[in-house]
Amino acid sequence: MLVWFLPVFLVLLLIGLPVFFALLFAPGALLWLNGQERDLALLYRNLYNGMDSFPLMALPFFLLAGEIMNRGGITERLVQFSQAFMGHLRGGLAHVNILSSILFAGLSGSAVADTSALGSTLIPAMEKQGYTRRFAAAITAASSVIGPIIPPSGIMIIYAYVMGQSVAALFLAGIVPGILVGIGLMLMVRLLADRYDLPKAERIVEKGAAISPTEYWVSFVLLRLNFAGVFYMLTWLLPEGWGAGGWPVFIAMLIPAHFLLMAYRRRASPDFRTVCKKAVAPLQTPIIILGGILIGVFTPTEAAAIAVIYALIVSFGVLRVITVVDLADVLRRSAIASATVLLLVGAAVSFKTVVSLSHAPEMMADFILNLSENPLILLFLINVLLFAVGMFLDAGPAIIILGPILGPVFTGLGVDPVHFAIIMSVNLTVGLATPPMGLVLFVASSVSGERVETISKAILPFLAVEILVIFLITYFPAISMTIPRLTGFVN
Repeated sequence: MLVWFLPVFLVLLLIGLPVFFALLFAPGALLWLNGQERDLALLYRNLYNGMDSFPLMALPFFLLAGEIMNRGGITERLVQFSQAFMGHLRGGLAHVNILSSILFAGLSGSAVADTSALGSTLIPAMEKQGYTRRFAAAITAASSVIGPIIPPSGIMIIYAYVMGQSVAALFLAGIVPGILVGIGLMLMVRLLADRYDLPKAERIVEKGAAISPTEYWVSFVLLRLNFAGVFYMLTWLLPEGWGAGGWPVFIAMLIPAHFLLMAYRRRASPDFRTVCKKAVAPLQTPIIILGGILIGVFTPTEAAAIAVIYALIVSFGVLRVITVVDLADVLRRSAIASATVLLLVGAAVSFKTVVSLSHAPEMMADFILNLSENPLILLFLINVLLFAVGMFLDAGPAIIILGPILGPVFTGLGVDPVHFAIIMSVNLTVGLATPPMGLVLFVASSVSGERVETISKAILPFLAVEILVIFLITYFPAISMTIPRLTGFVN
């Protein structure tokens, strides 16, 4: 009887019951009807136990850091930085939109935040430059799905917690797929540039802009540290091995880093240098998060807390674009978003209890294995299923529901757990931009004023690119697994 929990859950969703209550009520009612009152108590006790987790604390910290950076005027700086690099290309603002999403992904990890923040800035600018509003809204929605793929990623934290995987491994596995989605979208824009006569854009919008002395010297120091870090990583290729030389070598690398930047300074215009300097401090966030995790300075949860501290320092001390009064609203919005997600995760742990009691994974495994014995065909079929689910269900709840069922099946077939996590996460993330119920489509519609139906038609070429990337990730595991393996987070 317990195998009916999924159909009952779907019916409850269709009649409009919130996901959190449906996750608890559907299995709870079936346990009660099945006479398993002891398991019913366990189900609701796990609601609290599911939220009481140190690794899960990374989620509210990352949400808070993203909210602080977004409120601190970071979006405009990232857009100007992207435009300075790509604005001169055919379809310049469309390329800027995609690159901004890639950069913004390292700050927020949210597709909805990406669509809202970048859309409100770029959609009016693109329309003013001669793009149709529906095209501008479509490329904004399509590129926003990069947010939950490139770390930090909220849905990957949820998957890692629910399925018992390493958050760091999933973060690292998402880097290349996220960049690949961005490159694919840029190639599609280039193919459409001639057909739709897409215009170029100015490389520098705000000419003669000033930069404060504090921000100037902060960017001065950070740039040299970043380049010295790149040079230091090259020493890993030396015969002495990983990190040869230690801190003395790193400090020595500051000298060539300084002279390289000074040489480039003479070749770049003052306006271009100012735009780049304004983007330096915000762009350190993903470097701090991933760098700290890679070298073992802190865990992903501690990295999230450090990201909050850094966001506060940048917004209050360096950029000075946020006040104590603004902080109250930032904390309120972050608290609401965190509570919503954590309640879902707690319900998911309870839901997972019923999944194990119902033997649904074993039944699903038997059903899938009866379809075909070829793992390649099974991976194709599961991608089709996930894509269909993503059309109607948000990525977080979909992972919560399907992860405990599908994960054990495919790991039993020999698929690496981290690889399957990326397949599932990317597929369901793309579903956020897929008609008819893609959440970012509605956000893009709200920001642009364009109807969801017209955006859905314009987004189809970009969805085709993202689907192609999904199948590349699926059938070429090295795309997502190389970085985790090289860094030792996956054997």
